[in-house]
Amino acid sequence: MKYTVITGASSGIGYETALAFAEKGKNLIVAARRQEELEKLKSEVQTINSDLEVIIKTVDLANSENVHRFYEELGSYELETFINNAGFGNFDSVGEQNLNKIQTMLHLNIEALTILSSKFVADYENAEGTQLINISSGGGYTIVGNAVTYCATKFYVSAFTEGLAQELKGKGSKLKAKVLAPAATETEFAQRSMDMDHFEYSGNLPKFHTAKEMAHFLLDLYNSDKVVGIVDGETYEFQLKDPIYPYVSRTR
Repeated sequence: MKYTVITGASSGIGYETALAFAEKGKNLIVAARRQEELEKLKSEVQTINSDLEVIIKTVDLANSENVHRFYEELGSYELETFINNAGFGNFDSVGEQNLNKIQTMLHLNIEALTILSSKFVADYENAEGTQLINISSGGGYTIVGNAVTYCATKFYVSAFTEGLAQELKGKGSKLKAKVLAPAATETEFAQRSMDMDHFEYSGNLPKFHTAKEMAHFLLDLYNSDKVVGIVDGETYEFQLKDPIYPYVSRTR
């Protein structure tokens, strides 16, 4: 049996991606902090296909020790796809941002993603049909005012994943690395970014996608030969592209 791993699966894009992959007949390993929401997800997956296996991993990936332990626990499973979706944002000017929150964001958005990506590549670089999909943001290609630090974390995700994709291609590896860059998406992202109990997307934003729409965009990226799946910040059209950042091969 092969498994698709999805972090940050308790809500939003991660939750809907798990359902989308279940519809494709994929066994799942879903990870997040909230056990109750993962149990709900598992029940919903089983209504789609009761033959699928759903493994729940309750973990806070903002802690590096937890990240290493989490990946070690995956050693008994054969993985096929790894989706690094866990992450959160922050809206504040740099001088006014809560550094405790920022430090946690850096650990989750950058450190955890890098560790998990690196370990997955080390184990599955030459495994046929494998994919690594990292979730960035439109803010990983455009700096948004009052979200400078968040955007910087996503610039890292985009550059890291695009560079990895180029590196793997240059080595003739079978593993494919891809990056998804959503624009505004109706999830818990806004309320956590602004430390609010609730945020209503309708009426406050002129355009946005639902988490389910983004999950299906992710499937389009998964099924394509392109490296980048990005939402145009003005038209909100989803586009599949070759790497955007310049890449220079280094000869030893």
